[in-house]
Amino acid sequence: MFFIGYSLIPKKIKNFWILLGSIVFYAWGAPRFIFILIGSTIIDYYLVAQMDREKSGNRKRLLLSFSIILNLGLLLYFKYANFFIENINLVLGFVGSSAVQWTKVILPIGISFYTFQTLTYSIDIYRGINKPLKKISDYLLYILSFPQMIAGPIVRFSAVKKDIQDRDENIDNKLVGITRFSIGLAKKVFIANILGEQADLIFDTDYEILTSMEAWIGILAYTFQIYFDFSGYSDMAIGLGRMMGFSFPENFNSPYISKSITEFWRRWHITLSEWMRDYLYISLGGNKVNSKFRLYSNLITVFVISGLWHGASWNFILWGSLHGIFLIMDRLFLKSFLDKLGPIFSIPITFFLAMMGWVVFRIEEFDHALDFYSILFSFEGGFLSLSREVLFTFLLAFIASFMTIIPFVNRYKNKFVNQRKIHNWRSFLLLIIALIALFLSIIKVSSSDFNPFIYFRF
Repeated sequence: MFFIGYSLIPKKIKNFWILLGSIVFYAWGAPRFIFILIGSTIIDYYLVAQMDREKSGNRKRLLLSFSIILNLGLLLYFKYANFFIENINLVLGFVGSSAVQWTKVILPIGISFYTFQTLTYSIDIYRGINKPLKKISDYLLYILSFPQMIAGPIVRFSAVKKDIQDRDENIDNKLVGITRFSIGLAKKVFIANILGEQADLIFDTDYEILTSMEAWIGILAYTFQIYFDFSGYSDMAIGLGRMMGFSFPENFNSPYISKSITEFWRRWHITLSEWMRDYLYISLGGNKVNSKFRLYSNLITVFVISGLWHGASWNFILWGSLHGIFLIMDRLFLKSFLDKLGPIFSIPITFFLAMMGWVVFRIEEFDHALDFYSILFSFEGGFLSLSREVLFTFLLAFIASFMTIIPFVNRYKNKFVNQRKIHNWRSFLLLIIALIALFLSIIKVSSSDFNPFIYFRF
């Protein structure tokens, strides 16, 4: 219905139609928070507009500070207040004091993505990289746009400022967009959901009776689930954006074929990695600091914050810290060692390290995560019987994750990602396959229980 209306209305009110659809979309899932987001976004718009008009550097910095405090304040309150109070109460309990009375705060969906986009806008305007939008409705559209508002990719203002004001809408964009959307939905329905059920079954098992084989199947299933779930949503968002003439940035580039953890973070959640690099790591001094200790502490800081961005829990901090340590090890010796081994060894080793990191990402309690690691490496227990559907899905996940190692497959994938037209028989055939996948996905979804995307809670 939304796209039918979008196709019929005049061009001059299409942005208002998208904004209205985005507000309805968000309110459908989180009606209590939509007014808070709209209100804070309006305030932020006028803060940044005034900042841009100021001639005084001190006033500019003051208004930028207000903008950052507003947006980070929302994130800190809604996402981290419960975590902070819980840990304060643990300390108080340890010293024998009474706990702080607290009503738990409900987390708005997509708050982390919302915050990073608002910060990008205000910081880039302050730096003189962009000029602010003239219409508040356009700013609301940029922040609340429904394809990527909930779970990314993180879209910088500079990437879509032209599209907001004047974008190219044609049949090729619509066909390319529906192809990309369909492939993303198929990733979610036919890989992520099936392997997610297998992962949940194993991770929810009593660890006292869990065998090593079951544990390996569980973490392997989760490793593929989180990739196809998140990359599937990114594909869907990029596809929906393309159907309306927007060019959203790519968020994944075959991360499981990485030959080091450094390369992994150039391929996994690309928009988050680039955001952390440009707005945090470089601000801390980046690679230009004059001591190794400062360099390594910057890396750890960035990845601790990256872990905390994913969730208000110590396991996410530990996950971020592990990746920070891996990157330091890459700089010290690991990457050069893996380079000498060659891709045939470096890719499986990097995949193994990433998979071990997903254990603490998936399991919130630290002692349970240690138990799970212990079970993994006990190598006790027999073979786990899997259904044909799960076995086929594992095979499909392996092929889809690693087939871009083959050069001609990687070239074709890059052509698909960058295509602007349905211009030959290959792209037309892919469109037909995608439409069939879309049809089958709709049938599958209509007969399944609700299964939200993993990154909705971030």
